[in-house]
Amino acid sequence: MGELIDVVKRGKRATEPFTRDKLHASIVASCRSVSSPEALAHHAADHVCDVIMLWASDKPEITSDDIRRQAGATLVTLHPEAAYVYQHYHIIM
Repeated sequence: MGELIDVVKRGKRATEPFTRDKLHASIVASCRSVSSPEALAHHAADHVCDVIMLWASDKPEITSDDIRRQAGATLVTLHPEAAYVYQHYHIIM
């Protein structure tokens, strides 16, 4: 992915560039919150990030909700409990 992808945030917040590191950290945190082993958390985050990078590669702009839906759908196949936490973070917290 050579081009920058803008992430449209909720409400009136400014857009920001998509970063793999931020998504990776979010997936790892969701896995840790359900007591996942560290290696599994990082493996799941790496896989989810790879899928999202491929999915977003032809899009100039995506929403944070798009990312949450796509990442959650991918994570559910690897770690259903962490996927639930990731998808419902705003409701749970």
